[in-house]
Amino acid sequence: MTGQVYAGRIYGYARVSSKDQNLARQHQALFGVDVLVDEKVSGKNREDREKLTTLMAFAQSGDTIRTKSIDRLARNTRDLLAIVDELVEKGVWVEFVDTPMLNVTTKEGRAMLTVYAAFAELERESIRERQLDGIAIAKAAGKYEKAPKLSPEQIADARERVESGVPKAKVARDIGVSRQTLHTALEGQGKYATDPAQARQTSQD
Repeated sequence: MTGQVYAGRIYGYARVSSKDQNLARQHQALFGVDVLVDEKVSGKNREDREKLTTLMAFAQSGDTIRTKSIDRLARNTRDLLAIVDELVEKGVWVEFVDTPMLNVTTKEGRAMLTVYAAFAELERESIRERQLDGIAIAKAAGKYEKAPKLSPEQIADARERVESGVPKAKVARDIGVSRQTLHTALEGQGKYATDPAQARQTSQD
């Protein structure tokens, strides 16, 4: 994948947020690893991910931990870089199938990972700010209707579950909202719009 000569074992780490999600696509991306570790838990809190913690402690110098994408390993920049730093200090390489240029087998890859993660975090914060701007505009126009508000984390988890094959009706029921609210959130419409103008237009319809 990266030209690296593997001296130790290659561990695959696959994660989804809930027990009813399917790991098949990640398993396919991680085909050929020596050991495959599955975990079904939200990536929001690292302390809740017991299998990742065990894998990080067990991996030795010369080993490689491979995931399909960076969001399978962590959901925020600080956590991602902390995990990578801890593993690299042990001599354990980290690889991402979807973005091989971010693999930490080289100094360049490590630098790119830092920049990529920082921009990804900034984009999530920007989306959140635009959502708040849209709500403020809708409130000023008297068109804002208070309803159960899904957080960016809930929306991300819901999208992940839907994409893995979980019916939208079940996802909506599990998080306590209507199917229409879930659809609105997933499509980035209404109060979930990232563009204030879109939020204003939606509120006027």
